[in-house]
Amino acid sequence: MSEPLETRVVGPSPHITSKATCTGIMLWVVAALAPSAIWAVITMGWVAAQLLLICIVVSLGTEALWNRLAHRPQTLRDGSALVTGLLLAMALPPRTPWWVAVAAAVVAITLGKMVFGGLGHNLFNPALVGRAFVALSWAGVFADAPNRGWFRTLPSITADGYDAISGATRLAVAAADRAAEGAYGFDLAAQYQPLLLRNLEGSLGEVSAALLILGGLVLIVKGIIDWRIPAGYIGTVALVAVLLGSDPVFHVLAGGVMLGAFFMATDYVSSPMSKTGRLVYGIGCGLFNGLGRFVGMMPESTTFAILFMNGLAPLVDRMTRPRTFGWEKKDE
Repeated sequence: MSEPLETRVVGPSPHITSKATCTGIMLWVVAALAPSAIWAVITMGWVAAQLLLICIVVSLGTEALWNRLAHRPQTLRDGSALVTGLLLAMALPPRTPWWVAVAAAVVAITLGKMVFGGLGHNLFNPALVGRAFVALSWAGVFADAPNRGWFRTLPSITADGYDAISGATRLAVAAADRAAEGAYGFDLAAQYQPLLLRNLEGSLGEVSAALLILGGLVLIVKGIIDWRIPAGYIGTVALVAVLLGSDPVFHVLAGGVMLGAFFMATDYVSSPMSKTGRLVYGIGCGLFNGLGRFVGMMPESTTFAILFMNGLAPLVDRMTRPRTFGWEKKDE
């Protein structure tokens, strides 16, 4: 007995159905990133909470205002502006001036997303567009942020009665040591534990690599992100470090690699669609991220590595497009 006509799918193929919604996916991303964000607030205090609040509120407000001025339906319920604000805050140092955070959020939503037509049309990851804008526009202010909020715990200093001393991140110190002496002036292996559990140097998203890994694995298990992108990304960063004579574990855990690999590079819109393409894309992100650290002008290059590969994603998709079923490619 055939099913009633009203229950049949009458649209053109392919007929793909899923209970997943855009809002549901975005909320899963927020949930996966929440432990790391909460731990950043606990360890860094009010400055971290303030940065999160500013980035999220301004991102939501900017999208709402844009839709109102453009006479378009409001899109805040899809959750994408919330994710952009959260990711942007996690990519910034805790002592980022409030006006820089505001500028980053406005640019992320307007230039990174809405000018392309909104969710689903952006070429680049919006949060990284905002971060890149402020990093280049106010490089001096941005570079001074570590001295106003990133802390490096030194046992020899605490023994003399001090709790901590402000300074550059481990990645920046490693880059300076390498440039000056051709080697590292401190034990990279000794940095594994703080980088995994409680790193008070760098951005909010660098506080705990372990929590980022946990959140990323949750997204992979739930099918929210494809394992190929983070696997290719992290594996390539480690390989580059080995080939250039450095500690691969340190370079994987330090900086923004974990945040970038699991939460930034995996953005649906700005990453390839094919499975092979995602692996190639992840390898490309890791290659440019790793090389940028060793031969670039900045100790950290996660932002620009992913943005560069965002721009190449359509080409990667074209080059890795699977064979169309029922068609035979002929030599011309």
